[in-house]
Amino acid sequence: MSVEILIRPCSLADFERLRQIWELSGIWLGASDTPDELEKLRLQNEDTCLVAVVNREIQGCVMGAFDGRRGLVHHLAVHPDFRGNGIGKILMEKLDRKFREKGVVKYSFWIEADNINAVGFYQHLGYELRDLITMSKTIRE
Repeated sequence: MSVEILIRPCSLADFERLRQIWELSGIWLGASDTPDELEKLRLQNEDTCLVAVVNREIQGCVMGAFDGRRGLVHHLAVHPDFRGNGIGKILMEKLDRKFREKGVVKYSFWIEADNINAVGFYQHLGYELRDLITMSKTIRE
C-alpha cells in the first residue's frame, strides 16, 4: 500500500493520539510520559518532536531531544496498521536532518532487549548496536 505521508512538528493536541500509538506499539510509559511532561519536552524541542500524518490522522511519531551537546530519541512508534510503509524510516531521516542542522555530534536511544524487530530496523538504517549498561534514578514519581 502506497501512502502519502506528511511530517510535521507535534502539538499538545496530538498527545492523546500519540499515547494510543505508543500503547499499541508496546512502548513502556512512565511518570515522564504525562501530557504535562511531554509538553515540556516538546516546548524545548519544537522542531525535533515530529508526527507522521496519513489521511489526516497521526500514524507515527518520534520525540527528539537536544541538550546542547547530544541528541536523544524518545518513543519512535508507528501504528501497527501502517508499518512497512516507510513511516519510521522517514521520521528518523527527518530527525537526523534536524539534529545535523543543530550541530549534534551524536545521538542515542534505548530499545527494550526483547524488541528484536526494532534492532533490525535501526541496523538497516545504519545505527550501531552498542553494548552499554543503562543506569537511572527515579527522583519523582
